[in-house]
Amino acid sequence: MKGFVKFVAAALLASVSATGALAQAKEWKEVRIGTEGAYPPYNNLNAKKELEGFEIDYGNLLCEKMKVKCTWVVQDWDGIIPALLANKYDIIIAGMNATDERKKQVEFTAVYNKTPIWMVGPKATKTNDITPAALKGKAIGAQGSTIHANFLEKFYTGSNPRLYPTQEEANLDLINGRLDYIVADALALSDFLNGKGKDCCKLIAEVPRDAAIHGPGVAGAIRKSDTALKALFDKAIAETLADGSNKKLEEKWFKLAATN
Repeated sequence: MKGFVKFVAAALLASVSATGALAQAKEWKEVRIGTEGAYPPYNNLNAKKELEGFEIDYGNLLCEKMKVKCTWVVQDWDGIIPALLANKYDIIIAGMNATDERKKQVEFTAVYNKTPIWMVGPKATKTNDITPAALKGKAIGAQGSTIHANFLEKFYTGSNPRLYPTQEEANLDLINGRLDYIVADALALSDFLNGKGKDCCKLIAEVPRDAAIHGPGVAGAIRKSDTALKALFDKAIAETLADGSNKKLEEKWFKLAATN
């Protein structure tokens, strides 16, 4: 895996140099970054209403490497792509998976993170069978306008998918017995299981990835016209993969919950 990461990083660096996009990218002096601020440990607003999380630290690190001034803009998830297209900010860094469906509207940077997908339920759940047949009629929660919502709507037509504006609202309904299961990234659900969901809930099973729905991993979303900005971010991402700074931030923020 380490050799693969180095290969990817080298390939990204070579690609940027070959296109000559770096010279154009120097025109970018300031970059506005849109994020949700409600999806820990990727991005979250703390008690002081300050942004924190892996992507906040990582976005700031990328800006340092690019030598540009960056400012953060908080935006509700449902409107996060429309706000980018409306020029409210220049890039989305918000735990967004680079799916083919989203590529119809935006361009993506290189992938900077990929995690498993989990289904979580009450501790009293006696089976880890999460096939559509086994969960027929069950209420399954997910955040709306996400790959997880799309996955439920495609494969779990016999269940009762319930979509929420934020992951936190789905988590609370599971705690309060209004849902049978929830689906999200393993890291987001680990944060939940290590916190508010510690006493009530547990990992049921890992959800199989569907390439068409889930995509290759998490990346930044940019307007299709901003090719120089994409090249700038791609180069910085490649550097963080090569020098280990991406991994250091993952180790700081990502704590998977126990799986037994």
